Amino acid sequence: MRRVAILGAAQTRFEACKASLAYNELVYGVVREVLDRTGVPMREIESMVTASQDAYDGKTISGMAINEVVGAYLKSEAKVAADGLQALLYGVARILSGEFDLTLVVAHCKESEGDPAAITGLMFDPFVQRPLHLDELTAAALQARRYCRKKGLAPEDVALVSVKAHRQALKNPYAQRAGMFSVSDVLASPLLADPIHELEAAPRSDGACALLLASEARARAHTDRPVFIIGIGNCTDAYWTERDLAEARALQEAARRAYAMAGIREPAREIHVAEISARYAHEELMAIEALGLHPNLVELIAQERAACINPSGGPLCGNPPTVSGLLRAIEAYAQLSGEAGARQIEGARTALAHGAGGICGQNQTVVILQRE
Repeated sequence: MRRVAILGAAQTRFEACKASLAYNELVYGVVREVLDRTGVPMREIESMVTASQDAYDGKTISGMAINEVVGAYLKSEAKVAADGLQALLYGVARILSGEFDLTLVVAHCKESEGDPAAITGLMFDPFVQRPLHLDELTAAALQARRYCRKKGLAPEDVALVSVKAHRQALKNPYAQRAGMFSVSDVLASPLLADPIHELEAAPRSDGACALLLASEARARAHTDRPVFIIGIGNCTDAYWTERDLAEARALQEAARRAYAMAGIREPAREIHVAEISARYAHEELMAIEALGLHPNLVELIAQERAACINPSGGPLCGNPPTVSGLLRAIEAYAQLSGEAGARQIEGARTALAHGAGGICGQNQTVVILQRE
């Protein structure tokens, strides 16, 4: 079977509002940076996969508005209206098909130009749940309460995730929010939806990212230290009212598939760095458990090895919807290629990237990367 590698990647700095840039300008910036970093001319890129949401872009078939800046004119282009890691999955499939040797994957979102409550509220049943004004946040709060009660976690345990994330984000020049917060600071921040506080939720964010996928032959011609994608898993669970919100079954299954493809038997030992898409602090704990990264969640978050979980700070420090999952892969790639700067985890050879979407993580994607 063909192998797929990442040739290069780029991301914007994430901010609450990038009012001076339209979203096609955001995308142009990261695409231009990827081309400059890799030295690959646009004419050689054969296909493009983009990730965005019409509701945030403010127009239908919004991917058409960025076709020119991603170089899709008279080429094979597709849009994924979901988390960016699913766009990566589609891009990998294109390379594996044998039809393409170079595929550009791009994700963008300007959360500042939409109303997240109204937009995420559209995911809910229109007859019963939508009139109750449910949205992503309120559903996540119900999940957090259920999960913490089932696992016996105190508010202070969940707040530790936020403390760790914002501390690690101090080393990330792209982070929107960072700081040396205490558990007390987190629990004293405004309550958004009980039990979720402001510092336990991802801030509204604008930004974009892009990476270039290549076949093994093309990658080896480009570098002597390629970073390969060696495992992928994806799974969608039942609708949120038809499952136990304290269990991340879809993530467990996605991880099982990715680990099997990558030949990983002991993830806690074999995964050196993990970038997790957790838009709420409790979701990081759920993911660590479902991914099999450590048997004791709170013990892990409180110890030094926690630096290997979201060394970038993760979504709690600013990544918009649709961008978050693809950015996890870009951060994992940066770790394996030695380009992570101050947030570098020394000796990392195998990394995990995670993406999630839907109500309470209904859809889950796991990608395993490895350098030679």
